[in-house]
Amino acid sequence: MKKTQAPSSPLQDLNLLEDYFLEGFARERGDLPSLAAPVEKQLQELAGQISRCVRCGLHTARTRTVPGEGAVAPLVLVIGEGPGEEEDRSGRPFVGRAGQYLDKWLQAIDLARGRNCFIANIVKCRPPGNRDPSPEESAACLPYLARQIACLRPRALLCLGRISAQVLLGSSAGIGSLRGRVHAYRDIPLVPTYHPSAVLRDSSLRQAVWDDLKLLRTRFAP
Repeated sequence: MKKTQAPSSPLQDLNLLEDYFLEGFARERGDLPSLAAPVEKQLQELAGQISRCVRCGLHTARTRTVPGEGAVAPLVLVIGEGPGEEEDRSGRPFVGRAGQYLDKWLQAIDLARGRNCFIANIVKCRPPGNRDPSPEESAACLPYLARQIACLRPRALLCLGRISAQVLLGSSAGIGSLRGRVHAYRDIPLVPTYHPSAVLRDSSLRQAVWDDLKLLRTRFAP
């Protein structure tokens, strides 16, 4: 007599969908928080996973991991490339001079960390000397960011600088070529712009950033 398979539960179906969304295959449960859990719990569990991560060599020199912070139902998820010295020391993203500048950008389009946006990075540990993260380091950390995007479900993504835009778009184009238009990451509108640090060094980029921020606002404003 042929044995019939028990029907899957809604939770099992969601877990399977989640696996294929992030990894492309079904995996053993328990290694990452489930999308069925409340967002706050998912983020807390994910931060714990990140704090213990040894997937790449960046963990050997870190002071603290920087998982990200902000609203649990954000309009926009802001994505930088990686923590700097002050972020490595505090465990919080964009807290230095560039972060203070970023806060002004967000305020200009009615956003604020903790109120209606979330801020994260491609890699969660500081690259030595604030160098660019390598492709291998970015690839090792990308599942964490993919999980954040999946559970936060932002209306739009704002990529700061070349690295974050290239990683999420799978592109080798420079930020000057990528910015100025809306792209998509897994059907989520994605707007690339210059990194705040670059604009602090070159004020001529300010107008381009303002144009990008106005473009971003069209993707989440009523």
